[in-house]
Amino acid sequence: MTSPIALLRQRSRDSWLIGLDCHSLTKRAEDQLQTLMQEGDRKPPTVLLAEPDPADFVAGFIAACAAQCPIFLGNPHWVEAEWQQVFEQIQPDVILGEVKEFQGVRSKKGKLPEPGWIMIPTGGSSGQVRFAVHTWQTLTASVMGFQQHFESDTINSCCTLPLYHVSGLMQMLRSLLTGGKLAIVPFKQLDFKQPPEFDPTDFFISLVPTQLQRLLQDPEAIAWLSQFRTVLLGGAPAWDDLLAAARRHQIQLAPTYGMTETASQVATLKPVDFLAGKTGSGRALPHAKIQIVDPQNQPMERGQVGAIAIQSASLALGYYGNWGALPQTTFQTDDVGYLDAEGYLHIVGRASRKIITGGENVFPDEVEAAIRATGLVADVCVVGLPDRQWGEGVTAVYVPCHPEVEVAQIQGAIASRLSRFKQPKRWVIVEALPRNAQGKISYESVKTLGD
Repeated sequence: MTSPIALLRQRSRDSWLIGLDCHSLTKRAEDQLQTLMQEGDRKPPTVLLAEPDPADFVAGFIAACAAQCPIFLGNPHWVEAEWQQVFEQIQPDVILGEVKEFQGVRSKKGKLPEPGWIMIPTGGSSGQVRFAVHTWQTLTASVMGFQQHFESDTINSCCTLPLYHVSGLMQMLRSLLTGGKLAIVPFKQLDFKQPPEFDPTDFFISLVPTQLQRLLQDPEAIAWLSQFRTVLLGGAPAWDDLLAAARRHQIQLAPTYGMTETASQVATLKPVDFLAGKTGSGRALPHAKIQIVDPQNQPMERGQVGAIAIQSASLALGYYGNWGALPQTTFQTDDVGYLDAEGYLHIVGRASRKIITGGENVFPDEVEAAIRATGLVADVCVVGLPDRQWGEGVTAVYVPCHPEVEVAQIQGAIASRLSRFKQPKRWVIVEALPRNAQGKISYESVKTLGD
């Protein structure tokens, strides 16, 4: 295997980082590598990387990987409570980035991180920070599967997502490892009166649904987005109206399914299928196998709904500090779905979000989709809250499109779309839902809004 630092040196000759000085970045990585090599005594030092600057992040990441340092990726914008969670789990030897350490907080770590481990943060819906343990090999397997699925040796990426997150990190690695170009353009900095200076026709761009929704409201953004070879869409469930709008504008959309534990996508619907009207998350990528299993972990027939189980060369080794929680052979996710006759994956919802009301099962994704389809809400999240009569009450926390929108209008609009037991019993108006940079909702925070 080519050393990450040797690979970076090779790539510095072809100016692969658009808008950044590749030679300067490589020099920073080499200097950082020397520092890390001196820091370690018998074992490579444990590194916490929380660099807000993309160039510093790439340099630090490559240096730490080249030195075989255990590396924890951190979000520079975490708040105090989140950093406290982090320092309860880890005790880094080296911190790259401006991170405030908290007095009195001590790591409860048991098993020490091994050389070469790459710990990527994942909060899930609980909001509790934990780290999925990857290696250079698991991340490389994901890149190779992507190459094969899209039949492209060279991957050019436009990254609008943070590099500390698996969705941003993998875009950087796809470009680095395949000889492609990388344009790092934070989403908030996109300006379509002066679009980024590269030809998007041979580029992949990754978006979350809320980002795509904003772009489709701007004619100049639509014109720019429609030029991309592929627009990967993941990170959160997409709603039918959003997908229909993308089809109308002939966006080369590729809805994906994946997670931090699988080093991003393990299933993707190709743009040609999307524009032809196919739905779902497409077929499994070549490096992965997806099964639908029953409660006894037995495979189910096509079309039957069950738990989604994944086997993949890109599967994480486990969660740091919680060994045995993630089997290395098969990962049974919290997601529920089915495979259709053609082997395309369809997501129904999350088992942990399932609401049991009056003995009936309700999947919030279905209810949210029906509410969005009314065109009366700008955003919505459906949760189950304790209810003396029903066990759990279906509750919709929503942002109306206009102040004059009344609950009765929404209720009337969904009456023919949802069975009575699926219709929300409570409606809570808010100005905005608590979403993170990847568009994911903090469901625990939403529940407090509904209390």
